[in-house]
Amino acid sequence: MDQARTSTATQAPADNRRAEAMLSGMSPWVYVLAASATLLHFLFNSRYGFFRDELYYAACGEHLAWGYVDHAPLVAVVSRVTRAVLGDSLFALRFFPALAGAAKVFLGGWIAREIGGGKFAQFLAAVTVLLAPIYLTFDNFLSMNAFEPVFWMGCVAIVLRILNGGNRCLWLLCGAIAGMGILNKHSMLFFVSGIVIGLLLSSARRELLNQWFWLGTGFAMLLVFPNFLWEMHRGWPTMALLRTVIGSKYCTVEPLDYIWQQSLLTHPFCAPIWLAGLWFFFADPRGRTYRVLGWAYLVVLAEMLTFHGKIYYMAPAYVMLLAAGCVWMEQQAWLGTRQWRKPAIVIMLFAGGAIAAPLAMPILPVKSAIRYSHFWNVQAIRVENVPQDDLPQLFGDMFGWQEQVEAVARVYQALPAEARSAATILAYNYGEAGAIDYFGRRYGLPRALCGQNQYGFWGPDKRPTAVVVAIGFRKAELSRLFSDVLPTANVHSQYALPEERDLTIFVCRNPKLSLLESWSRLKYLD
Repeated sequence: MDQARTSTATQAPADNRRAEAMLSGMSPWVYVLAASATLLHFLFNSRYGFFRDELYYAACGEHLAWGYVDHAPLVAVVSRVTRAVLGDSLFALRFFPALAGAAKVFLGGWIAREIGGGKFAQFLAAVTVLLAPIYLTFDNFLSMNAFEPVFWMGCVAIVLRILNGGNRCLWLLCGAIAGMGILNKHSMLFFVSGIVIGLLLSSARRELLNQWFWLGTGFAMLLVFPNFLWEMHRGWPTMALLRTVIGSKYCTVEPLDYIWQQSLLTHPFCAPIWLAGLWFFFADPRGRTYRVLGWAYLVVLAEMLTFHGKIYYMAPAYVMLLAAGCVWMEQQAWLGTRQWRKPAIVIMLFAGGAIAAPLAMPILPVKSAIRYSHFWNVQAIRVENVPQDDLPQLFGDMFGWQEQVEAVARVYQALPAEARSAATILAYNYGEAGAIDYFGRRYGLPRALCGQNQYGFWGPDKRPTAVVVAIGFRKAELSRLFSDVLPTANVHSQYALPEERDLTIFVCRNPKLSLLESWSRLKYLD
């Protein structure tokens, strides 16, 4: 009886705080900070050059399908729409990721308000999301990672509204967002599983018996079904790719290191805040209503440790933990009675964000970025087993592509007219092939062939090829396919990653087999 009275007494003030937060509306600073996030990316996202994967997604956008071997289909659609509406500039290709930055900041403030945070908690949550290095990185170039936290946190915002007494038909909207999130990146499935297990393990398990929950689940499955059919009809190529890269291309991180490195995603200054958010969900009576979200985080973390996910695969979850931590901080008496602590915390966060930002975005001139990266030993934190040199992989993969295309174009244009009309361009990896397809039209180049990942599935046509201009290969590899392999030009890019820095361009003649017949030797997953 006493325990029930205590629980009721604790719950009532929490409900009152949530009601007050909802009635007071969103802090205007959340909107200001959301707009600032997009403006920040607009200022800096046109520096350096195109990222390797951006060129690949653009190529996929020219081959729209319900699936691709190494990613879900939505990013290809975004690329296609962007180029059709905004053009081919670097700024244009990165326009929608910059908008996603604003959405994350807004959702941070929204979630803080939904769980009872006042104006300061909403503002602080928006600040922490704005300054998190991993989100600064995600939103500065086109990839599904820019949109993934928006889908995860969109579902969280709806779950919170339902737990706070919202209409159960909102599960339909949650299902729609989850389905689109899976079409953006398959790792959304991990978060969905975390939410379901979290519901099962918390007092919110009653939602699993609600018809609207299952209607929303069915709607999500309906959206994803075409992608499921694409995978099934092609023998589950995405699973085959994952089996190939985990433990080889992807760095394997020990569990304790994996957990420790999570603090780097949001900056170490913010780690106490999101840890407080986890505490809020599990141990604070005011946050136990939302324990489903704490369980969701722990379930996804366990899944990532089990399947050796990259450290940033957990990144989308930190928006909700940061928001919860800010609410917990606001509700502590020691923070409320000592007002100087609020500006001190904000100043400290902005100082940490200013230190981390040049490591996450191309803010500094290249030579300064090299010195700054070495000072902070950024190369020690790796997600892929890719050779690095002066620049970390994030920045190094933004250099070299246009120089390669220009060099290939010179070799191609130097061919006799009759050879040029029937020549094919062969690239070793999808970065080189994507660059040729993206920039090559202005030089009169045909589309590139490549054996890596989705390019390998597209393959060559049945047209006989007498001359091949190849880039990225070693001569010995090409000699197994052609009787005549002539090194014709070299291309050097000072700041590119080592594997792209110095390449030879070959002109290959007298094929031993047609490209179609030898394609199985060229096709690979990586």
